[in-house]
Amino acid sequence: MTVNTFPIKMRERGQLTIPQAVREEWATQNGDMMTLVQFEGFAVLAPANLKAPALAKEFSRIMDEEQVSLANLLEGLAEERQKSHEMRQQGMSQQDDN
Repeated sequence: MTVNTFPIKMRERGQLTIPQAVREEWATQNGDMMTLVQFEGFAVLAPANLKAPALAKEFSRIMDEEQVSLANLLEGLAEERQKSHEMRQQGMSQQDDN
């Protein structure tokens, strides 16, 4: 995943200009709706067109191609969560030792 940061300036009435490179990548046009998701101290802006159905279809295709069932996927996820939990616990344990 690539992360880019773009400085933007708020103008009158809260208007922002989305950089051209972003507009081109998102294939947005004048009048397109956007979605702003506000978290505690920051926000995420994304095109409002729904990509979830297309992503779900692509994900299903890959799972079929790789012969991975939902049960396999969930089992792998549980294993990864356990590993992550153990790593966090080890990190906290090492901080306590210092």
